[in-house]
Amino acid sequence: MDHAKSFSIQEMIAEKQQKNRKKRLEKIIPVFLLLTAIVSVLTTLGIVFTLIVETFTFFDQVSMKEFLTAKKWYPFSETEGSFGILPLVSGTVKVTLISIIVAVPIGLASAIYLSEYASDRTRRVIKPILEVLAGIPTIVYGFFALTFVTPLLQKAIPSLEIFNALSPGIVMGVMIIPMIASLSEDALSAVPYSMRQGALALGSTKFEVALKVVVPAAMSGIIASIVLGISRAIGETMIVAVAGGATPNLDLNVTSSIQTMTAYIVQVSAGDAGYGSTIYYSIYAVGFTLFLFTLVMNLFAQFISRKFREEY
Repeated sequence: MDHAKSFSIQEMIAEKQQKNRKKRLEKIIPVFLLLTAIVSVLTTLGIVFTLIVETFTFFDQVSMKEFLTAKKWYPFSETEGSFGILPLVSGTVKVTLISIIVAVPIGLASAIYLSEYASDRTRRVIKPILEVLAGIPTIVYGFFALTFVTPLLQKAIPSLEIFNALSPGIVMGVMIIPMIASLSEDALSAVPYSMRQGALALGSTKFEVALKVVVPAAMSGIIASIVLGISRAIGETMIVAVAGGATPNLDLNVTSSIQTMTAYIVQVSAGDAGYGSTIYYSIYAVGFTLFLFTLVMNLFAQFISRKFREEY
């Protein structure tokens, strides 16, 4: 009896110690999570603060009017350089539009097939392939565009230059297909099956159900995936740096060399400008412009998601 009583007391002590450890852990975990959140916020604020400070340093040397309205970007000119951001914006918009023209139809069609037509076995095969596409390094996509896609396109378009907007735009579209397809498929799969059954009971075909019932019901998620894909394309660096060229032109020609905002940042960061020079500070002005582009697109995606969200 004494032995059993002693053992019972030991168990009680051990249980109490375990409860105390759990209580201490419960107090520590919220503090740890708060610190991680604070680090994330401070990091973001630090990046934005650095961009703003260095951008204003650039505008001490170059007028904001010239930066926003001038139609030429020649920072490395031996005479007085020209710092008009419009040619870089033009190059960025061109490759982004091409990528979206490629990615949206293919990505959305893939999502509809996976959600509405594919069997579980087929879905298990296709989804990993899409994930492999998402995991390929962008530098590989860049050399693929330069060494394979461009020569292929030149057979159909003889006037196409080695460095152009068309080839990196197409390959960039291929790169963002997994993002659009995956997010859109998740949105389509979230639509209740009862809506499909109701439409089929009214005599609709499977294609009509997919196109006229399921897609409109999942529109908020689909649009959000497209906007996020656009943001990804705007911020893409290595594909356009390798296959797009380094010639900032303000035109609609997609067969000639271009330069995007990200490609210019890569060029200057590679050591083409000395620290403290106007060209050096120009990368912060371009980076801040790029930041505003992606910020607006992300805010737009959130607005669309809230506006068209369906509750089931």
